[in-house]
Amino acid sequence: MQILAALVLGVALGWAALALGETPSGEPNWLTATLSTIGTSFVALLKAIVPPLIFFAIVASIANLRGVANGARLAGRTLLWFAITALIAVTIGIALGLILQPGAQGHTTVAESSASAPGRTGTWLDFLKGLIPANFLGLQASSTATAGADGGLGNVTTSLSFNALQILVVAIVVGIAAIKAGPKAEPFLAFSQSLLTVLQKVLWWIIRLAPLGTLGLIGAAVATYGWAKVASLGWFTVAIYAGLAIVLFVVYPVLLRAHGLSITRFFRGAWPAIQLAFVSRSSLGTLPVTQRVTERNLGVPSSYASFAVPLGATTKMDGCASIYPAISAIFVAQFFGLDLSVTDYLLIVFVSVVGSAATAGLTGATVMLTLTLSTLGLPLEGVGLLLAIDPILDMGRTAVNVAGQALVPVIVAEREGILDRARYDAADAENLFADDDATEPVADDRNEQDPLVSAGSRS
Repeated sequence: MQILAALVLGVALGWAALALGETPSGEPNWLTATLSTIGTSFVALLKAIVPPLIFFAIVASIANLRGVANGARLAGRTLLWFAITALIAVTIGIALGLILQPGAQGHTTVAESSASAPGRTGTWLDFLKGLIPANFLGLQASSTATAGADGGLGNVTTSLSFNALQILVVAIVVGIAAIKAGPKAEPFLAFSQSLLTVLQKVLWWIIRLAPLGTLGLIGAAVATYGWAKVASLGWFTVAIYAGLAIVLFVVYPVLLRAHGLSITRFFRGAWPAIQLAFVSRSSLGTLPVTQRVTERNLGVPSSYASFAVPLGATTKMDGCASIYPAISAIFVAQFFGLDLSVTDYLLIVFVSVVGSAATAGLTGATVMLTLTLSTLGLPLEGVGLLLAIDPILDMGRTAVNVAGQALVPVIVAEREGILDRARYDAADAENLFADDDATEPVADDRNEQDPLVSAGSRS
């Protein structure tokens, strides 16, 4: 309720900031700057805890498994369901692109002069590059220099970023190595489990700031972009959001019902993560919350969720990697008067199903779009036509991405017989924001054997 109230208040403050306009010097007004600072600070806090959370959660989960066979089977089935849902999503995207014709004359007023090639493109080698860690922590450094007043070198700013896929790979290797090392590695595994508990406590403190972060994020989005830019790409926007809505509110519920799972319970349990993804526009920033709702609200064992959710945050993108590039590629082809053959549509399907893994080392829908366009031989300059409204589209894309990242672990856990149905059916979102010490279940992992380990031993 606090987040919903913050969402409404944030929209109101965003419109107020939009009405204030820019300062005489062209800078954002004080209200816009304040909302932006609040929102970006909250996402920065979430992103800061992602690297250690991924690493130690995966090491601890591998230690709990005490065997790789069951984990390998679950990983394979997780990837299979990633592909199945991506296939459904891209098919819907192609159908909407052909039906609504977003790039046809009369359906868009965007100027051809807006066409420009992006500064970053995706290639099929990105997957291999993303798998190989540049360093043990999977960190990347970049420096930005500004010109000085005298024309010389000004300030040099260095920032650190992380590659979630590389951290995932390092954590899996370290976890397996610790198991193989035997008793000598027990202190390290105990330390990893203890540190994970500390990180989860810190995460709870950050999550308590979610209403404030939501207010800042949605307010800054409204103040910065408004909705005026949507007009020139109205049909394209309608096509994207129609595809996202069909996947989120039709396809996902059908899959849940097919597995005997309550649709209402899923959305009630996953909604905090979906909502945060919408306003933050960051799957990685939402990852700690996604993992928490998947475990605590939806009943997926932590030993499986700690692997599946981070993997999904880097490779499972039904919004960014399926619906968006499919409709966008059709838009670009229609805009430039190019015909697509059946082979081209099959290539769109192939890129959407496999490409999200190929570009896992790079994040962003633009990377997936450039990979799709280059594979089809379409002009990359078409990307520039769509950049004006990308932030508005990105909110819906990210929400669908995160919903899928929670959905697949639930489906796989249910099919494997390891889903905690009592917890799923309760789907009490209040538990997400409660302290760990105050909400320990009667039969938690410390008192009973992990259901994932039990499933592995039975198999």
